[in-house]
Parts: sequence; structure tokens; C-alpha cells
Amino acid sequence: MGKIILTGDRPTGKLHIGHYVGSLRRRVELQNSGEYDKVFIMIADAQALTDNADNPEKVRQNVIEVALDYLACGLDPEKSTLLIQSQIPQLCELTFYYMNLVTVSRLQRNPTVKAEIQMRNFEASIPVGFFCYPISQAADITAFKATTVPVGEDQMPMLEQTKEIVHKFNSVYGDTLVDPKILLPEEEACLRLPGTDGKAKMSKSLGNCIYLSEEPDEIKKKVMSMYTDPDHIRVQDPGKIEGNTVFTYLDAFCRPEHFERYLPEYANLEELKAHYRRGGLGDVKVKRFLNEVLQETLEPIRTRRKEFQKDIPYVYEVLKKGSEAAREVAEQTLQEVRNAMKINYFDDLDLIREQSEKYKG
Repeated sequence: MGKIILTGDRPTGKLHIGHYVGSLRRRVELQNSGEYDKVFIMIADAQALTDNADNPEKVRQNVIEVALDYLACGLDPEKSTLLIQSQIPQLCELTFYYMNLVTVSRLQRNPTVKAEIQMRNFEASIPVGFFCYPISQAADITAFKATTVPVGEDQMPMLEQTKEIVHKFNSVYGDTLVDPKILLPEEEACLRLPGTDGKAKMSKSLGNCIYLSEEPDEIKKKVMSMYTDPDHIRVQDPGKIEGNTVFTYLDAFCRPEHFERYLPEYANLEELKAHYRRGGLGDVKVKRFLNEVLQETLEPIRTRRKEFQKDIPYVYEVLKKGSEAAREVAEQTLQEVRNAMKINYFDDLDLIREQSEKYKG
């Protein structure tokens, strides 16, 4: 069996640099590596509806925003299959079957689900669809027989739940589903990029994001107001690197050539960190450097996005073709699942013959 990738995003709006370093940049690298036979990139609109059921237009509008960011970052429809989750009805049927393999208490223990329920203030009024979305994710991953799932660290509990479902299904019904492996970002700084305010998670709802399509002036404004070391009051004061958002971003984005272009008095990031730690280096200088790094990184993405925005019908055609191709793959998996569960009544000629013999005469 070949190597297959499945990953994606909920369409909650334009993607930000947390998405980029957490998984999107890696997806493009993996797509271009030639190591994978198939790459499926999903816009998980059905999952987004689990907590936006009363506002489908919001989800509808955000699908194109995510697709534009995908293409702008370099995801290539010739190399990756870009699809919309709701357009693959087989995923709903697989989810329904997998629900029988998971207990309510197990879902309640899922750290990602617990955190997101708390963040949305659902308390006891949790939509069933939202509560069960780890099962839906298992359907997404197994439908395309994904061997590899590149995600951020916060999604590890979701993949663990998928692996449990796969093991349970295969133990009950026979070896049918593929057991996927998680692929985390290689750099520690990319595991979970904090918000510009220093909060643990970059989030649209918290207003602490830098978007991939952000204009230069807005990027600079956000960088210059970023959280650093609160005890680094004067330039001569020693500063802390740990928990300093500016240096976390530099870990994730800067490369040696950035120093040559924008900060030639330092050979590399380690020299810059050492100077900051011993004192004598102000936050403003470091922030200006980070701004240059981010501007260089995001400018080509922003430019490509504006080009794709000129031909929206093309973007929808890419998503349509990708969804059609994905449906064929998911249908094959669904048939294998039905066969394993012995609910393929009309295709099982042995069953029909056996029942005929049973009731003859």
C-alpha cells in the first residue's frame, strides 16, 4: 500500500501564521517531496457546522477564504486533492458506524474536546455533532486510507482517538482500516505558535492572530505591539528568551539569510538571543527584525492570493474536481467497511444462496 496524507482545516475564516508553521508550510513540503502517492487536503465545513449550525452562511463564505490561502501557500491541485468535507457523503455513513465503537465517557476524556467545549462555554449544552467530532475525524482519516496525518500538537488526542477506533474496528470485523501515524512539525517552536499577546494559542476569537493575507502595515503594527519579557524594561536589562513571543516567532520563521539581509551584525539567532539574555539589546530592534522576516515570508503568499482572487470560478472548479475524486476513494473504503460488517446484503451472493437453501421446500 502507498503512502497517503490526509489533513485539513475548519473553515473559520482566513488562515493565520499559526496554521502556516503548524501544518500548512509542511504540507507544501510534503506535497513536493515526491514521497507520497496521494495527498488529500480537506476543508472541514461539516465539522465547522457542528458549532455554527445556526450560521451556515458564515461557514459557506469561509470555505473560499481557506481555499485561497491553500493555493496562495503553494498547495498544487496537480499534486494534492483539495476537497470539501460535506461533499463526501460517505463520511457521514462511516461516522455513524464508528459511533458504535466509542463510549460517551471516552469522548468526555478527550483533552482537545474538553478544551474546546470550555473555550466555547458550552457547559451542559453541547451539540451532539460537536461532541462527536473526533469520530467524524476518524471517518475522514480512514476513508482515504491515510497513512500519515500532519497536524499540530493540539490535535494529537484526536489522532489517538482515531487509532483506537481503527484498532477496535479491525479487532471486531477483521483487518480493514489503515492505522495512521501522526506527523508533528519538526521544529519545537512550530508545535504551537502562541498569540501575539503571549497567550498559549493563536486564535481568531482572541484577536491575537497575524493572518497570511495581512497587509504590511497591519503586520508591522501587530509585531511592534507583541508581548516580550515584562521584566525587560530598559535596554541594558538582561532579558528572558523563554516565553518571549518575539523570539518564539523568530525560532519559527527566521533563517540565516535573514541576518545577512536585515541584521548583519549578528551571525545567527543564537548570537541575537545571547545578546538579549545578557542585556544591551532593546525589544524594538528585535521586533523590527521580526517584522522584516515576516514581511519577506508573507509577501509572496499575499501576492499569489490576490491573483487567485481574480478567478474565483477556477478555485471552485479545483474544489469540485477534488471532491469528486475524493468521493470515489471514500466509496471504495465504505464498501470494504460494509463488507467487513456484513451489511452488504445485496452484493453477497453467498448469503442469498445460503438463505435460499435454508428455506427450500
